[in-house]
Amino acid sequence: MNKARAHLLDIEGVADLIEPLTELVIRAGAAILAVNRSAMKVDGKLDGSPVTEADLAADRIIGEGLARLAPQLSSLSEERVHLATPPYKDSFFLIDPLDGTKEFVAGRNEFTVNLALVTHGTPLLGIVSAPALGLIWRGIVGCGAERLTLGQGQPLIEPIRTRTCPPRGQPWTVAVSRSHGDARTEAFIAARPGAVRCELGSAVKFGRVAEGCVDIYPRLSPTSEWDVAAGHAVVAAAGGRITDSNGAALVFGAGRKDFIVPEFIAWGDPNAAI
Repeated sequence: MNKARAHLLDIEGVADLIEPLTELVIRAGAAILAVNRSAMKVDGKLDGSPVTEADLAADRIIGEGLARLAPQLSSLSEERVHLATPPYKDSFFLIDPLDGTKEFVAGRNEFTVNLALVTHGTPLLGIVSAPALGLIWRGIVGCGAERLTLGQGQPLIEPIRTRTCPPRGQPWTVAVSRSHGDARTEAFIAARPGAVRCELGSAVKFGRVAEGCVDIYPRLSPTSEWDVAAGHAVVAAAGGRITDSNGAALVFGAGRKDFIVPEFIAWGDPNAAI
């Protein structure tokens, strides 16, 4: 594998990184699973969200690994946001070492490790790992997306693609958060009569859109860039599209206050996008 050669990566350089980055995410997931959830310490951040020793262990593995694999590139992690130096104009890594900490603390399995490579403000590569489910969704925009099913031997690797929107009169399947609800998102879903709600935790929702199990994932309330970037890349690589409520593209790393994404909609069918 060739290490990243510059602050801006081409497709060849990105493709060189997908396997070692996947291995890094798998290691981070193993560290999370090794934590005893019934005995771990849970601290609160300034914004009120929880952080655990599992978050920090996964972040340490990813941070050290990225420093070896691509030392020329900056990285922005939820757990090291105080070290951020925006704006990020070229290529940089965007990481959530444990997305869905509330799910993790509650003993549920829908938590993920999210790793994205962003170039010129757009996620180009994404890896979303659900270690407790034994699943990884990954993709490079323009090159396709895959789902890996982990087991005792080599992972089963299958190409995935989003699906077209249902015919007129047929219900949409909508991914919704189990832990975060808001009035605007509910109104958006209500405007699609007969929509079937699929409650999921963390970035697993992006994975289900990417593999064609879910039609759409709207979140019309604020979240953070590290919650969205990896799933954004995977869905786009699988043939979908991510926009705001007006149909505009999202921009990452530009220095928005607190790295907030005000809203987004992940569309499985790009032709259905607003």
